[in-house]
Amino acid sequence: MRELKFGRKGAAQGKAKSLVIFLHGYGADGADLLGLTDVLAPHLAGAVFLAPDAPEPCRGGGFGYQWFPIPRMDGSPQSEAEAGLDAATRDLNGFLDARLKDEGLTADRLALVGFSQGAMMSLHIAPRRPQAMAGVVAISGRLLRPEMLIADALVKPPVLLIHGDQDPVVPFENMGMAGDALVTAGFPTYGHVMEGTGHGIAPDGLGVTLEFLKDRLK
Repeated sequence: MRELKFGRKGAAQGKAKSLVIFLHGYGADGADLLGLTDVLAPHLAGAVFLAPDAPEPCRGGGFGYQWFPIPRMDGSPQSEAEAGLDAATRDLNGFLDARLKDEGLTADRLALVGFSQGAMMSLHIAPRRPQAMAGVVAISGRLLRPEMLIADALVKPPVLLIHGDQDPVVPFENMGMAGDALVTAGFPTYGHVMEGTGHGIAPDGLGVTLEFLKDRLK
């Protein structure tokens, strides 16, 4: 298992009442999302915000990182993408366990906010952990291995799906497909469409994220 470097903002270690972890997209890094803390923190008293870098340098170019290879982006075989997902899942679960222990918090005080590939990771690991977290916000992502969700799900935390209807990178229809699979599997599932938005986080999407986190972490 690989250790993940991370940035931190918010409550001092051991003083936090809740833990919000940002998971960045393909080719980015943790700092890419940690700036959202400036908007969220004033409304989430006692929260600590962490943003790890994914475990591998991005094969698709640039100076960022990837959670797993993407064949259409880097030419890798699908087998490497699948193996990379499994390895990143182990890394991220280890990271979550360690950070909860560091902060003295239980899983019900944890929320994930993932963007793009980070949203894919969030939706993949949350149902497969032994204790349910407070909630998952998946922005501009998709549900990986949907055919395995019902069999693999150990817990069913609430999920908020957010997507821009003009997304050219992760097509908008992925939101509906993820929502259908989650609802069928019995997850409390919510959705918000960022109208006229491409592959990004619009102000209305961030506002809905904040309300979801406030409700789950109060």
